[in-house]
Amino acid sequence: MPAQDQIREWRFFRAGGFDQVRLDSGADLLALDQLDQKLWVALSCPTHGLEFDSKTLEMIDSDQDGHIRAPEIIAAMKWAGALLKDAEVLVRSEDGLPLATIDDRSEEGQRLLASARQILRDLGKPDASVITTADTADTERIFAQTRFNGDGIIPANVAEDPAVQQVLEEIIDCLGAETDRSGAPGASQAKAEQFFAEARACSDWWSIAEKDSAILPLGDATATAAQAFAAIQAKIDDYFTRCRLAAYDPRAASLLNRADADYQALSAKDLSACGEEVAAFPLALIETSKPLPLAAGINPAWAAAMTQFRTAVVVPLLGNQSSLSAEDWAGLSARFAAYRAWIAAKPASTVEKLGPARIREILAGGQQATIESLIAQDKALEPEASAISSVDKLVRYSRDLYTLANNFVAFRDFYTRRAKAVFQAGTLYLDGRSCELCVKVDDAGKHTALATLSRVCLVYCDCARGSERMTIAAAFTAGDSDQLMAGRNGVFYDRKGQDWDAAITKIIEHPISIRQAFWSPYKRVGRMVGEQMQKLAASRSKASEEKMLTTALEAGNKAEPAKPAPPPFDVAKFAGIFAALGLAVGAIGTAIASVVTGLFKLSWWQMPLALLGLLLAVSGPAMVIAWFKLRQRNLGPILDANGWAVNARARINIPFGTSLTGIAKLPNGAGLALVDPFAEKKKHWPYYVALMVLLAAGFLLWRYGFLAR
Repeated sequence: MPAQDQIREWRFFRAGGFDQVRLDSGADLLALDQLDQKLWVALSCPTHGLEFDSKTLEMIDSDQDGHIRAPEIIAAMKWAGALLKDAEVLVRSEDGLPLATIDDRSEEGQRLLASARQILRDLGKPDASVITTADTADTERIFAQTRFNGDGIIPANVAEDPAVQQVLEEIIDCLGAETDRSGAPGASQAKAEQFFAEARACSDWWSIAEKDSAILPLGDATATAAQAFAAIQAKIDDYFTRCRLAAYDPRAASLLNRADADYQALSAKDLSACGEEVAAFPLALIETSKPLPLAAGINPAWAAAMTQFRTAVVVPLLGNQSSLSAEDWAGLSARFAAYRAWIAAKPASTVEKLGPARIREILAGGQQATIESLIAQDKALEPEASAISSVDKLVRYSRDLYTLANNFVAFRDFYTRRAKAVFQAGTLYLDGRSCELCVKVDDAGKHTALATLSRVCLVYCDCARGSERMTIAAAFTAGDSDQLMAGRNGVFYDRKGQDWDAAITKIIEHPISIRQAFWSPYKRVGRMVGEQMQKLAASRSKASEEKMLTTALEAGNKAEPAKPAPPPFDVAKFAGIFAALGLAVGAIGTAIASVVTGLFKLSWWQMPLALLGLLLAVSGPAMVIAWFKLRQRNLGPILDANGWAVNARARINIPFGTSLTGIAKLPNGAGLALVDPFAEKKKHWPYYVALMVLLAAGFLLWRYGFLAR
């Protein structure tokens, strides 16, 4: 932290359970280097995934590492403040910088002001007093109006001489184009030097062959002849080596030719598809001291190559002969040795395709000096051209720095709800609710690992709009999670108002509200009872079906056996069952009687309190746990999982969380018809059952003398 020249009196406001600095003036922004960074809400944020001008973020990110940090924010503020007469321009955040506010007392300010006026003149607005981001955004359009733009790259149309233009086009064609600030393809000093260096190397290399006739024995046809020679060289060497071996030992002649078994194996195959196998056979029949025939008696697989060799090499150098001796072959090999050595010394070059004549014309034309002069003129305007980029930078800073500070140094936009924070991607509509805390997510799996520590119920959705795709994490902070499940669909509106199809892919379960916690025990019991009843009904249905199937199969396979005589009536067993049933009914009646008796012992005003206490006994623990968890909800892990470095406990308490999720409700003054034509018919049997229970309870109270006592 820099040393403080004077103590500044900062003002703070409390939101999200912690103190945040108020940035109300341009002086506050310029003094950020004096604010202890422990009091900054964030110390780093990514340059992607934010609802903020990406070009401004790239300008602030001085080291281009994809993150904005506190020193870079401070440096941006200092740079902009030094070029403005009044720092309050930063607080106004207007998309338009008045030229009168640019401080021209410094040399940089003078250049920047002159460049701003030049931009407006080039755009046909010489009398404009305000320059906007729309004026500075299209730098290609600005620089297209100028011949030189200071980047050291010149397009071909910069040259007035057609000969120089042609050379520039050839440089671009041979070495590749570099993009000029105007957007046109051009060439730099390095490209020009490389082009002429390669051109001179090619010219010198060709001069070697022109001075030594042995290198090109056939002149311009030498290259074609050398290719024909190289194509058959290995096979001819093999032929004469075999002939010399046969001369050394006549017994080897039959072995050096292929055996009968090889021909028999080959004859059983499709010879047109056996080119490689046929090519492996000797070039011609091996005999002692036999010259190589050039036409008849040649291996069919090599016939075409031999014809090309004879036409391009033998006839021009040895004449029209039908065979080639070993001495002739040795002489031909020597004739091409110098050419092969010359080719091996060929310099690597992309300029060679222009040909010797054009390259030497370029070298003799003197265009190199002209091109270097044009590049030097362009580089001389680099300060003015850089000032044009600085104008764009200052216009964007004056518009965006204040907004960024209130989403970085403090989360003022988020907690005051006057504007959406830069990390809020839009609004998700799903399950009768609108969720405003939605953040873009690159990898839902990695995000989940850290975001679960936020204690916020997060729903991950894959969003699609045409061919575009993105993933968001939406915070549900009001209502309940009963109907939130993977696969449910909703609609997501981004900050531009565009609608996206959204589908839930993953949910991080956390308490959403106290109301949900109150009803959760009863809902769990209800779900458990329902599941058990469904399982019981399913098992009974399955058993019944299996019994019916077994009975049907047995009836089809054998006659029904005689029914056994019914067992005699067991009085003792029946009495035992009746006694057990009576005990069970008595126990239930006693329990009900105890509850009812306890209620009757209370005064009339105590009965509602007793019922309320019973409800609290059941729902109280869940509500207390939910209350503690809801108080621990923290925005930090949600943003940290996206690459932020949140420096404070940015809490989302119950009232603030409720404001982030809207629940569907009828508008004020709306009419509502309460008659539902498709409502279920009311059934009276539950009332009859309740009456019977009450009568039974009264009977039991009378029977056991509770009423008398």
